[in-house]
Amino acid sequence: MKHYDCRYYLTIDVFKGLCKRDAHRVLADDLACENYENARKCKHCLNFTLTTTDMGLCMSIYDAYPEMNAMTCDEYERKT
Repeated sequence: MKHYDCRYYLTIDVFKGLCKRDAHRVLADDLACENYENARKCKHCLNFTLTTTDMGLCMSIYDAYPEMNAMTCDEYERKT
């Protein structure tokens, strides 16, 4: 679990960002803190299946990247 996969991570650039909970700067690749929650990304969705290292399928139909933001997806279902 890295900061860039947390729902509270706000990107500043490719290396760093801000934690939305406390406004502290964090490095994207550092291990996440105890307040970590999965960001709404395809790789965290029950409807996503990884097919290769960098690609997958959404609902077994549509091509999707694991890192794709799923904020506007009506079919998103968070993995537990």
